[in-house]
Amino acid sequence: MKIIVDAFGGDNAPLEILKGCEMAVKELDIDILLTGQEAVIRKVAAENGISLDRMEIAEAPDVITMDDSPKSIMKEKSQCSLAEGLRRLAAGDGDAFVSSGNSGALVFGANMIVKRIRGVKRVAFAPVLPKDEGFFMLIDGGANVECRPEMLQQFGMMGAAYMEHVMGVPNPRVALANVGTEDHKGGELQLESFALLQKSPVNFIGNIEARDIPVDAGDVIVCDGFTGNVILKLYEGVAMTVMKKIKGIFTSSLKNKLAAAMVLGDMKVLKKQMDYNEYGGAPIMGAAKPVFKAHGSAKAQTFKNALRLTKAYVEGDVVRKITESLQTMKGEGEQA
Repeated sequence: MKIIVDAFGGDNAPLEILKGCEMAVKELDIDILLTGQEAVIRKVAAENGISLDRMEIAEAPDVITMDDSPKSIMKEKSQCSLAEGLRRLAAGDGDAFVSSGNSGALVFGANMIVKRIRGVKRVAFAPVLPKDEGFFMLIDGGANVECRPEMLQQFGMMGAAYMEHVMGVPNPRVALANVGTEDHKGGELQLESFALLQKSPVNFIGNIEARDIPVDAGDVIVCDGFTGNVILKLYEGVAMTVMKKIKGIFTSSLKNKLAAAMVLGDMKVLKKQMDYNEYGGAPIMGAAKPVFKAHGSAKAQTFKNALRLTKAYVEGDVVRKITESLQTMKGEGEQA
C-alpha cells in the first residue's frame, strides 16, 4: 500500500511529518509518496537522522498556510504540496492522501480535485473523539456550515460505514445531535433529518443531547457543520482545561504531590484515554478516494496514528461500502 503525504502541512512540518512517516514505514509496512520541496525534505531528513527508505518525493515548490483562502488551492497556491498530493491521489499514484495542513483547502480540494463519491451531496469532516468508554465519530465537524436534511442522512450512513469497517464497532449506533431527545424536538433541519435517518440502513437511535455525547450515548453523532464545529472545539477545550486543573491540584502542595505519585499510573491511563491525538485526525468522508486530515499540531506519534487509521480506511474498503449503501437506498426509494 502506498499513502501520499503532504510533507509541508501543519505547524510542525516537515520534521515531525517525516519522523511520523519513518515510524509508519517500519511499524505499518507501507510505502509513502511525499509531496513538497525535495531539497528541504532531504536536508531535514539528513540533519535529523531520518531514513527515507520506502519513501518517494514528488516536487511541489509552494506551501499553503493556515491563513490562505481554501480556494487558493486551485489558483495562486495550485503548486503547493497539498494540491500536488490531491492531484497524485486523483491520478492513482497512491491509495490515500494525508495532510496536517489547511482544513478548508483540504475539503475544497477533495471536492474539486479528487471529487465526491457518486451520489454524495457533500463531503464531511469526521473527527473520532474519546468518550467515557471508547470513542465516537462527530460528523460533520465543520466542513458544511449550512446543511440540508439529505446531507445529514448521508453523514449518518458514511459515519456508520467508517466506524464499523475502520474502527471495528459492530452495528454502530447513529444519533442526531439536538436540543432534546424527544422525536418532535429541534428545528426544520433536525425534524426532517430525523425522519430520513429513521428510513436509512443504519442503526439510528434517535436524538441525543450534547451533555450525553461523552457518556457513550452513541457511536456516530450526526449534525450540521456549524453545530459540529462548536461541539468539537468546546469538547477539546473542556478536556484540556480539566486535565490542566487536575495537574494543578496534584502539584499544589507536598501532600498532593505524594498523593499524585500514588496514582501516577492511573492518571497516565486517563490522559491517554482522553487524548484526541490518539486518533490522529479525521477522514474527509464522501471523497471518491481516501483523504485524511491529521491534526494541524501533530507531532510524529500523532501523525503515525493518522497513517495507521488511513491504512485501515483503505483496507476497510470504506469508499466502496458507502457507494453500495447509497445505491441500496436509492434502489429502495425507487421501488417505494
